[in-house]
Amino acid sequence: MNLSRLDAYEVIEERRIDDLNSDGAVLRHKKTGARITLLHNTDENKVFYIGFRTPPTDSTGVAHIIEHSVLCGSDKYPVKDPFVELAKGSLNTFLNAITYPDKTVYPVASCNDKDFANLMDVYLDAVFHPAIYRQEKIFRQEGWHYECEDEQSDITYNGVVYNEMKGAYSSADDLLEREVLNGLYPDTAYGVDSGGAPESIPSLTYEEFLAFHQKYYHPSNSYIYLYGDMDMEERLTYLDREYLSKYEFLDVYSEIGLQKPFAQPAYLQKEYPVLASEEEEAQAYFSYSVSIGTSLDKELYLALQVLDYALCSAPGAPVRTALLNKGIGQDVYSVCENGIYQPYFSFIAKNAKPEDADEFVRTVEETLAELVSRKIPESALYAAINLYEFRYKEADFGSYPKGLMYGLQAFDSWLYDSRQPFLHIEANATFAALKEKIGTDYYEKLVKEQILDNPHKLILTMLPSPGLEEKKEKELAGKLNDFKHSLTKEQLSDIVRETKALKAYQEEETPPEDLAKIPVLSRGDLKKEARAYRNEMKKLHGAELLFHDIYTNGVSYIRLAFDVRDLDAQLLPYLSLLKNMLGLVDTEHYSYGELFHEMNLKTGGISFQAATYTNASHTDTFRMNFEVTVKTLYENTQQAMELLTEILFTSKLRDEKRLKEILGELKSRMQARMTNAGHLLAVTEAVSYFSLPGWTDEQMSGVTFYRFVSELLSDFDNRKEACFDKLEQVLDFVLAKNRVMYDYTGTQEGLALFEQETEQLHGKLAKDRTIGQPFTADLTRRNEGFVTSAGVQYVCVAGDFSKKGLVYNGALRVLRVMMGYDYLWTQVRVKGGAYGCMSNFARTGISYFVSYRDPNLKETFEVYKNAPAYLRAFTADEDVMTKYIIGAIAEKDMPLTPSQEGTRSFNAYMANYSQEREQKERDEILTCTEKEIHDLADYVQAMLDENAFCVVGGDSAVRENEDLFGQIKPLF
Repeated sequence: MNLSRLDAYEVIEERRIDDLNSDGAVLRHKKTGARITLLHNTDENKVFYIGFRTPPTDSTGVAHIIEHSVLCGSDKYPVKDPFVELAKGSLNTFLNAITYPDKTVYPVASCNDKDFANLMDVYLDAVFHPAIYRQEKIFRQEGWHYECEDEQSDITYNGVVYNEMKGAYSSADDLLEREVLNGLYPDTAYGVDSGGAPESIPSLTYEEFLAFHQKYYHPSNSYIYLYGDMDMEERLTYLDREYLSKYEFLDVYSEIGLQKPFAQPAYLQKEYPVLASEEEEAQAYFSYSVSIGTSLDKELYLALQVLDYALCSAPGAPVRTALLNKGIGQDVYSVCENGIYQPYFSFIAKNAKPEDADEFVRTVEETLAELVSRKIPESALYAAINLYEFRYKEADFGSYPKGLMYGLQAFDSWLYDSRQPFLHIEANATFAALKEKIGTDYYEKLVKEQILDNPHKLILTMLPSPGLEEKKEKELAGKLNDFKHSLTKEQLSDIVRETKALKAYQEEETPPEDLAKIPVLSRGDLKKEARAYRNEMKKLHGAELLFHDIYTNGVSYIRLAFDVRDLDAQLLPYLSLLKNMLGLVDTEHYSYGELFHEMNLKTGGISFQAATYTNASHTDTFRMNFEVTVKTLYENTQQAMELLTEILFTSKLRDEKRLKEILGELKSRMQARMTNAGHLLAVTEAVSYFSLPGWTDEQMSGVTFYRFVSELLSDFDNRKEACFDKLEQVLDFVLAKNRVMYDYTGTQEGLALFEQETEQLHGKLAKDRTIGQPFTADLTRRNEGFVTSAGVQYVCVAGDFSKKGLVYNGALRVLRVMMGYDYLWTQVRVKGGAYGCMSNFARTGISYFVSYRDPNLKETFEVYKNAPAYLRAFTADEDVMTKYIIGAIAEKDMPLTPSQEGTRSFNAYMANYSQEREQKERDEILTCTEKEIHDLADYVQAMLDENAFCVVGGDSAVRENEDLFGQIKPLF
C-alpha cells in the first residue's frame, strides 16, 4: 500500500501486523474526521463495514429500528428492500447489520471484486441517504404501528422490531443479560436497551427516529474498515469521491460515558415470565456481577477471559463446583463481557431455589477468598491460555469470515480510542505475557481487587412469575381497547386507513427501472465447475480411513465415526446422554476437572455427537454414527490420542453426583435453546412425524429427549442404576473394530503421525461384533402446539416431496432463495411483522417453511398454503432469474475453512453423494428458468400435502387456534 498519495486522508499509523499476516493502517479523513482502519493481506474474502457510535438515551429501540430501516431503500437505490436484492443477487459471504449497546455496524463481505464494490456502494448509500426521510411507512413497518383492519376490529401493535423484541423479552437468559448491563451502568448508554423494550417501543415518534439518524449517521461519527486482498488506494479514493467529500465536518457528541463507581454493591430483584402451569420451585436465577476496568486495558481484556475459564466456566472449576456441591442451581457458569467500554464479569446460577440467594453470594465470595489465599491452580491458567491462543491462531469462525471477526473485535478498543483499532487483534505478545505471570500473584490480585473488594457490583435475583406474559398481554389489550374507545370516529378511520395504506405499500412492486439500479453480476461471472470433494479412501489397522488432503497450518482434524444404525431405538436417548457425558466425567488417571484442563492443554477440543446421513440415491435409507472429533497440532497428536483413549475406555460413568449435575445442566441449557430457537425446535418436531431420520434426531435432541432428561432428574434415585447400566451398554455397543471408520483432514505429514498414534486406541476396541438389523419406529403425525410464555410464535409446516416420486433438482436451491427473500419475506416478515422466515428443500426430500418470532399463527399457515399458487403464477425476466441464481450459487460457494472443507467432503461420502451429482446440481442451478419454478409448485404442494406441522408459541395464540392441532401441551 502506498497511502501517502491519498491527499484526502491523514495517515496516522502504518505497520506490519505479523500476528494476522497483514499490513495495517489507521487513517483519518481530513475533511470530515471519518476514522478508517485497513488490514491488507492475501485473503480473497474481502470485508467492509461502516459503523457509527449510537448511544441510546432510552429503551425505545431507536438505534435498532434505524438499523432495519436504512436498508429499506436509498436515494441512489430507490427499491423497497435493497438488502433483500443483495441477499438474493450477490455472491456475498456475509451481509447483515448489527445493533450493539453503543454502536451500530453494517458489514459485508465477498470474494468477488466487482460484487464487493457493489455491496459497498449500496450499503454506503443506505446509511447516508436512506429513504426514511421521504417514506414514513418504512418506520411504521420496521419499528411499530397501530394495526386495525376495520372499525369493528381490535387495535394492536405490529412491527418487525417490536415483534423481535417481544421474543427477546420472553427469554429469561436474555432478560438476565439485559438486567445485568442496565443495572451495573444505570447512568450511561448501557443503562437502557438499545434493542428496544416492547413496552417502550410504541412511544418512539417518527420525528425522534429521524433526529437520531440525522445526529449520528454522519461521516464525522463513522468508523470504516477494509480487510483483505484489494486495491486499498482505489477503494479509499472511491470512498472520498462518492461519499465523504460531500460532507463538512460535524461535531457529533457520541462519547460513551463511564459509570461512576458504586460506593457499595447494588441489589436488584426482577421477574421473568413462565406459564401459569409451570412449576415455580427451583427456577430462580442468581447473578453476581462486577464492573472491571475498561476495555482499553490490553492485558486485563484477555486476563478476564482466563479467569472466566479458571474460576467457573471450566467443568470442575472452583466456584462452579462449590455452588453445585451446595445444590445452588442446576446450571452454573460465568460470563466475561469485554465488548463494551466497561467490561463486567458475572457468576450465574440457574434453576435455583429462591431461598438460596444469600447462600449463593456467600459461597461465591468464600470460594474466591480461598483461591486468593491458596492460589488458583496453575494447570487451569495454562489450559485457559492455551485454549484461547489455539482459537486465536486457528482463526476458524465457522461461517463468519475471519476478516469480519477481526473487524468487530477491533471495535472493542477503537470505539473508545480512535488511535487503537489493533489493540486486541494483536494478541500473541499478550498471551506470552499472561503465561509469564503464572506463578506470580497476578491472577490472585485480580480476583481480590477487581472482584472481591470491588464495590461496583450488582447482586441480581430473577424469580419466575407464572402468568406474567399473559397478564401483560391482557393489560396491553385493555390499554389498546381504552385507546380505541377514546378515539373519535374520524381518528379511528385514520388508523384503519393507515393500516390499509401500509399493506398497500408493502404489496407494491418496485418499478423495474428502479430494480435495475441495484448493481448485479451476470451469469457469466459465476463459476461453472462445482467445488471438488477431497476424499481419498485408505485403510488403517484394517478399518476404513477417509483422508482429506488439505493444508491446515499444522492442525489435525480427526474424526472417529462408529456405525450405530442397528442400536436398539429405545437406547437413542441414552446415546445422546452419553455424548454429553464423555469428557466431563472422571477417568482412570484424571478427575473430570483435570481432564478438561488436559484436553485444552494438548488439543483444540475433543467433542462427541450423534449424526444421521440420508442416502442421496435411496432416500428411504440412512446411516447413523456416534462420532468423536478431535483437533490438535501435529506435534501434539500422541498426547491427543492418549487422552481420547483414556476417555473412551476408562470414563467412570457410574458417578451419581456427576450424572445428576450433568442432567441439571443439560436440562437448563436445553430450556434456553428451545426458548431462543423455537423455529429449530418446531422443524425438528414436525419432521419427526413422518421421517425416520427426523424421528431419530428428535429422540436425541427434541422434546422427547428433553422430557427424558427431566424425568430422569426428577426421579433420579429410582432410575439412576438403570441409567448407568444403559450408558455402559451403549458405550460397549459403540466401541467395536468393525463399527469404526477413521476420518482425517490435514496433510500427508499430519496423516503419518495420526496413523502411528492410533494403533493403541484401535487395539483396545472390541473384536468384530455382530451388526444387527437397522432399527425402525412407528411414526405418528401429532401436529403439536407447544405452549410457552413467549408473546410470539414459531410456525412450521414440513413434508417429504420424494414420497410423491419427485426427484431432487438443483432448481430447488433457487426456490429456497425465492421463498426466503421474496414470497415468505414479503408475506410473513414485511406484511405479517415476523422477525424472520426460512425454508429448505433438501436432497433427501425433506422440506419445510418456518417463521421466527412471528406475531401470527393461522395467518402464517394461510401464507404457506398459498405458496403453490404463487409459484404457478410466478413471472420473471432474465434479470430477476439471474438474481435468484446468483443467490443460490453464493450459498454453495461460501469460502470454507480447512475443517469445513474436510467436513463437507466427509458428509458427501457418508450420504453417497458423488462429484458428478454435485456438478449436475450446479448445472441445474445455473440453467434454472421461470418454467422450472412453475414446476416446483408440485414439490411445495407435496410438502404441504404431508399435513405435518408444529407451532411453538404463546399460550393464547395457540389455544385460540386449538382446532388446528392434534395435541396442545406446555413446552416445559
